[in-house]
Amino acid sequence: MKYLVTGSAGFIGFHVVQHLLTHGHEVLGLDNINSYYSRELKFARLAESGIASEKVAPGVVVTSSRQANYRFIQLDLVDKPALLLLFEGEKFEVVIHLAAQAGVRNSILHPEDYLHSNFAGFLNLLECCRFHPVQHLVFASSSSVYGSNTKMPFSTSDGVDHPISLYAASKKSNELMAHSYSHLFNLPTTGLRFFTVYGPWGRPDMSYFLFADAIRKGESIQVFNAGKMKRDFTYIDDIVDGIIRVAEKPATPNPNYDPQHPDPSSSTAPYKIYNIGNSSPVPLLEFIGEIEKGLGQKAKMELLPMQPGDVVETHADIRELERDLGYQPHTTVAQGVAEFTKWYSNFYR
Repeated sequence: MKYLVTGSAGFIGFHVVQHLLTHGHEVLGLDNINSYYSRELKFARLAESGIASEKVAPGVVVTSSRQANYRFIQLDLVDKPALLLLFEGEKFEVVIHLAAQAGVRNSILHPEDYLHSNFAGFLNLLECCRFHPVQHLVFASSSSVYGSNTKMPFSTSDGVDHPISLYAASKKSNELMAHSYSHLFNLPTTGLRFFTVYGPWGRPDMSYFLFADAIRKGESIQVFNAGKMKRDFTYIDDIVDGIIRVAEKPATPNPNYDPQHPDPSSSTAPYKIYNIGNSSPVPLLEFIGEIEKGLGQKAKMELLPMQPGDVVETHADIRELERDLGYQPHTTVAQGVAEFTKWYSNFYR
């Protein structure tokens, strides 16, 4: 298969590319390599895939020095003419869209960045898939769409009309936009609501990464809601397994869809939404304890009130993904954090 993976210099995109290449697929990675967090880390991920930083330039396709079936282009999804030309020339079969402006807290400070990347960029991608049809568009949504919901576990059959951050609103809008294109143009689309993904090569703005960084430097870590929180922490290898399973099975219309009692996660169009998580929430303080164990250092904690846009608990109902695609997360927090801290210690040694 020939894949386009957007956000391929990012955390999840990097791992997805590695998996696809290992299994012999042809992959073109795309990323704008913005400065939301360390560009050096993004270039280091690319280097792991044989893409030399000195060869990367806007609009230039670079072939990996390690794997001939991997090429990379630095391109912003907002550049619609360039994106259309890319689709016209490459004729992708499957698109895995992981590029986005991330960060709940950052969306409160810089909302305009989310309009640029998450709204306009996604619209351009849909337009490209419309005019240059693909077999399947898989796109990243987020557990943040559940907003102020408190019924646990979070289910895709629940309404998600009360986002509590612009980031969450942007991800919900992506789901709505994808459905409209599935309905109008018979474009198979599947959205994946990720639940707190962690692991090696992770994002430095994520809490677990910030914790490790502060602990290593002997600084205090900021623990919100006095640590009385739970997260459905999901290890990157389990996430990648789920993404690939979904990508290989294009969405189809739901023959049992009842418009009198609509299911938000399916449709008469080729459209589907899945939760993808570990389905086993872990107390935040327990997770911090595993980081302490992995680094061999104790954390100094600064207990703070709840942050705006944050939630107390997340818990994914993944029964549909298990039923439809045989998805089964298997990495415990102890195993996953040990892998992360080992990578972190080596990378920043």
